[in-house]
Amino acid sequence: MPVTLGELNTLTTPLSIMRFWELICTCLCFSLASSMATLPSPVTFRPFCMVTWCFFFTLTFLIIAINFIQFHSLLPLSWKNLTATVASLGALMSLAATFAFPWVLVSAYEFKGPFITVGSFFATLAYAVELHLIRTQGAGQQRGYMSSVPGFLKTLQVFGSCTALVLLGDQAAWTWQRSAVAASYAVCLLASLGTVLVMIGDCAARCPVPFDRLLAGLTLLGVFTYMTATVVCFSRVLQEKDMNLVMCCEAAIVCITLLVYTVDLVFSVKLLCDRN
Repeated sequence: MPVTLGELNTLTTPLSIMRFWELICTCLCFSLASSMATLPSPVTFRPFCMVTWCFFFTLTFLIIAINFIQFHSLLPLSWKNLTATVASLGALMSLAATFAFPWVLVSAYEFKGPFITVGSFFATLAYAVELHLIRTQGAGQQRGYMSSVPGFLKTLQVFGSCTALVLLGDQAAWTWQRSAVAASYAVCLLASLGTVLVMIGDCAARCPVPFDRLLAGLTLLGVFTYMTATVVCFSRVLQEKDMNLVMCCEAAIVCITLLVYTVDLVFSVKLLCDRN
């Protein structure tokens, strides 16, 4: 199928307008942040914010370009799943950056800081609106798995594991306990990320085992893993003499991720029961 340029009116649809708005906001954020002086601890938050804005600026630009030249029909992947994943993960990561960057600026106030925070917040809104538009497309347009509730739960799992690893990496010297927790986060991250990539690549039908049962097994593993991590996190928080805000944030993220895995497990079991 030949690649053809789309009409200019494809750039004025609500989806395209939201994507251009995402480009403007993310470009504003990483441009201003890169020109700021080196900021104090927490050291991992500045790279996290910069990577978030740069990564999603690049992805959004590529989506706009590929959609305009109608190249997505030649790509060996599910375009609807890809765009829904970028929108949902972009909203979550931009929201995290919106809260993380002011945290970096606690002891280094600069004039550009408020503009960056506001820009990141508007980027979060734009990605959220894009996801809503993808989910509410016309009845004649088929929605992808990643725009459904189970697909969004998978994105939340990826986001939760990434954020927990970032928070864990900003704490004090590593111990065997922290190493085990980090390994647990990494395993769950790889499992959820692998599921997302399989859906984007439209490879679920090629799985040598029933994919719905595999998903249920991985989700059950995530539930047990995050149950253990929740106990470990709260025990560490209770052992601290002084309030450690990073540890408290990690514990909160772990609890939310555990809830996400639990809800996802309910959906997986319901799907298996309906098919049987």
